[in-house]
Amino acid sequence: MDSAINNSTDAIAGDGVGLDKITLSKQKAKQTKRMYRHIKGEKVFKRGLTFTGIVIITLVFGILLTLFIQSLPAIKALGLKFFWTKTWNPVQNIFGALPFLVGTLITSFMALVISVPFSIAIAIFLGEYFPKGGFSNFIKSTIDLIAAVPSVIFGFWGFFVLVPMIRVLETKIGVMPNGVGLFAASLVLAIMIIPYAASLGTTMIKMVPSSLKEGAYALGATRWEVLRNVILPYSKSGMFAGILLSLGRAIGETMAVTMVIGNANFLPHSLFAPGNTMASVIANEFTEADHPVYLSALIEMGLFLFLVTFVINFIGKKVIKRATKNS
Repeated sequence: MDSAINNSTDAIAGDGVGLDKITLSKQKAKQTKRMYRHIKGEKVFKRGLTFTGIVIITLVFGILLTLFIQSLPAIKALGLKFFWTKTWNPVQNIFGALPFLVGTLITSFMALVISVPFSIAIAIFLGEYFPKGGFSNFIKSTIDLIAAVPSVIFGFWGFFVLVPMIRVLETKIGVMPNGVGLFAASLVLAIMIIPYAASLGTTMIKMVPSSLKEGAYALGATRWEVLRNVILPYSKSGMFAGILLSLGRAIGETMAVTMVIGNANFLPHSLFAPGNTMASVIANEFTEADHPVYLSALIEMGLFLFLVTFVINFIGKKVIKRATKNS
């Protein structure tokens, strides 16, 4: 009797152990399937990212190749003298890009000179003095809004608000009161590129280790001394990269500049004179190009802008990567 009871108990216990093994095996099977799905999903995701990267690279090289092929007639007909010829007269088949090259350089670098103090000041303000809070969030939102506004809106604002103010200034200083010109274009560009350098500068200032600042304060340094001797030297590479990216943005800007620069196809004789940039002359005359060399000359300027912007952005990214790695 007792042995029968013991046998039945052992059988029940054995069945329990068997059930546990079955449950464990099912759980392991589910985990294996789940892991297999995760691994498969990661492979698909990785392949998708790789495909996207290849598509982007192919697209960039496709644009470069298209611009180069379309520029060949002008390259063969005009050669390198295209970039230092002063005259642009499509009627007589004379194509010289020097006035537009000079206009691009003047407006871009003048805009950079105007915008850099504001960009650095905003970066210091948001990165060090007011990194958090309602007022800080309002300033950040305003800067983001400036970066998001279409360039044609800046062009309208510059034409209807800024140009009359510049005309009054030119009258007072004895300059021909055109209003439109290189100076107006530089001011509009300066406003447009401030967010780029300011945002990156703010990020780099926030990345300064607290230990460095606390050590400087412990040694008796004032807030200005910490800012000058610790924060700015540490973040200068990233801020320089932001300035480079702003320069690339200024060089390629089209619509806002086209609306306030005056669109004159000759070398500017002063900062207040009308002029043209490479981007603005392409926008103005692309639909008017009535023969192959004319159209190809405009496309060659686009190719030059593409290469210059690519080099500037490449250098800026390298500087940012270096600054981030050192931090």
